[in-house]
Amino acid sequence: MPLTLYVSPKGNDRWSGRRATPTKARDDGPFATIEAAQRAVRKLKRKGELSEPVRVLIRSGVYTLKKPLRFQPEDSGSPAPTAGWNIQSGPERNVTYAAYPGEKPIFSGGRRITGWKTTHVNGREVWVADLPEVKRGKWYFTQLWVNGRRARRTRLPKQGLFQIADLPSGIPDSGNIHVDLFVGQDTFRFQPGDLQAWRNLEDVEFVALHYWIESRINFKSIDTETNTATLQWKSRMQLTDDFTKGGAPYYVENVFEALEEPGQWYLDRRAGKLYYLPLPGETIRTAEVYAPYLPHVLIIEGDPHSGQPVKHLAFEGLTFSHSEWTPDAESMKATPQAACHVPGAVVIRRAHDVRFEKCAITHVGSYGLEINDGSHDVTVQSCDIADLGGGGVKVWHSFTGEPPMPGAGPDWNHTLTCRRILISDNEIGDGGHRYHQAVGALIGKCTGVQLIHNHIHDFDYSGVSVGWTWGYDEGEAYGNIIEYNHIHHIGRGMLSDMGGIYTLGVQPGTRLRYNIIHDVQSRGYGGWGIYNDEGSSYILVENNLVYRTKSNGYNQHYGCNNIIRNNIFAYGDEAQFSRGRVEPHNSFFFTNNILFFDNDGTVLGGNWSALNAVIDHNLYWNVSAKPLHFAGASFEQWQARGADQHSLIADPAFRDPANGDFTLSADSPAAQIGFAPFDLSTVGPRR
Repeated sequence: MPLTLYVSPKGNDRWSGRRATPTKARDDGPFATIEAAQRAVRKLKRKGELSEPVRVLIRSGVYTLKKPLRFQPEDSGSPAPTAGWNIQSGPERNVTYAAYPGEKPIFSGGRRITGWKTTHVNGREVWVADLPEVKRGKWYFTQLWVNGRRARRTRLPKQGLFQIADLPSGIPDSGNIHVDLFVGQDTFRFQPGDLQAWRNLEDVEFVALHYWIESRINFKSIDTETNTATLQWKSRMQLTDDFTKGGAPYYVENVFEALEEPGQWYLDRRAGKLYYLPLPGETIRTAEVYAPYLPHVLIIEGDPHSGQPVKHLAFEGLTFSHSEWTPDAESMKATPQAACHVPGAVVIRRAHDVRFEKCAITHVGSYGLEINDGSHDVTVQSCDIADLGGGGVKVWHSFTGEPPMPGAGPDWNHTLTCRRILISDNEIGDGGHRYHQAVGALIGKCTGVQLIHNHIHDFDYSGVSVGWTWGYDEGEAYGNIIEYNHIHHIGRGMLSDMGGIYTLGVQPGTRLRYNIIHDVQSRGYGGWGIYNDEGSSYILVENNLVYRTKSNGYNQHYGCNNIIRNNIFAYGDEAQFSRGRVEPHNSFFFTNNILFFDNDGTVLGGNWSALNAVIDHNLYWNVSAKPLHFAGASFEQWQARGADQHSLIADPAFRDPANGDFTLSADSPAAQIGFAPFDLSTVGPRR
């Protein structure tokens, strides 16, 4: 029988932890903290008494942490005894930390704000709380949750965005902007009246949305006579608007003078005061207000020196909340693509055989969960990862690439990349609240990652990003499987150059199949459903349904021998598929696809100065009945160039495409191009 230990807010760390509730005499019962349960398991291991699996059952309550929960190699479970040729004779003796049946324990990296008083700001009655640690410079936060809801930091403009009027050297000509794309600015001119020399100006954040990133920088000064703003450091990229001649759009946050609407808050760091303007019905006596305090809630980490990993751990039904990673100045200057520098509220480093099931990571100011530094055989299944300052799940490689110290065990991954990771049946949504360029699922130089049956939605940049090598160099990302995911409402008109699924680099064995992707809305250029970016090669894109995209359903910047077959690409606003660069080799095989649209007849976008691709056996249909044109050519002229020799222009006879039902009728002409109908009924979480 498994050994069962218990943790409860009503417990005591001096008790045995073997009872679910305290005795009447209150001389024994559950532990009060998960750390006490950890110590008990370690003690059993040291004494050699851990002969069966261990389950630590945790009762309902909010467990406020003074430091992140940390699991190290000494917290590992043990493999099963073996016999003969290393054949397991029984189940592994995992250590599992789980919610008590029917209950909801919450581990909080935040602090509940109490001691509220009322005052008046901008002619309105607001709540104010004194935070001495903030005043002493020991605590700073940019997120706040009130009664389980993310509260809004003050922001201007209240709706929409401001636009930079001019840059010191002028807005570059759009034809030459690539030359200085990564040369940022720390000064700009604003439209009269947009900005003011506000109270505590150094704490007001300027947030520019340009290209595929945001730049989030504090102000240094604002001159309303010359309409000039000076920032505390330079932006990472040109403060311009997506290859056009305009200045970048932006907004500002944490403005005291903007505290005017119910549900907003403002932090006065200098005075150490938190202000909140309550919503109707909220009361100062009963409101539960949490601010993040810790950068992480849970860290599972092997030893970087010996190479000893954490093994055989499981977490079930637990909730992790209220953390925020606060970057230093250098990290703030980085703001790279996909917010790849932002860690997770839950971090797994150098771990093998770790499982999360039916857990929740919510109300956090970073990525939800990060798997890093050579971890493998990690499972994240049936979890809710939502209300995120950054992205959802990040499966990443080591930035340092440094090998472990001599003497590391034989199973250590010397490349420090992750492999054999299963991310399945999860709800991943409502992200990018602080880092707009974060993505739903970010997979770096990793191998054998399965991202399957997830619901990924409501992010400001890409839904899924796979690979991290620009061009044709060694990519270190092989055999990743992105299948049966429902990905939608991506971009939300905030950033550009993004896709429902985005890839980078040479990735043999990677396959994108059976995904439903829709409502991809970039702010400027590049709102694509599936986007094979720089050097993406040898990737299979098959049996996907993609519809309602700002740019088009499929785009390849440049790459080699990708296979794009048997997909439905529908309702691309600008075109239906595109390519950014012509190269001497074959770009892709684009065959047996249905392209269904309602626009001016544009089929192709991008560069088609030479064909250098295999395009055939496709079906095209424009609902508007306007003539189709292929890079300025008619269908017949396009065929004369060697493309679409066996393709058709015909109505595929979908059941109700305007409402997302792309079921084909029995007599659809799609059969004539070799299109094979595919079943999408199991897309998304299987719960």
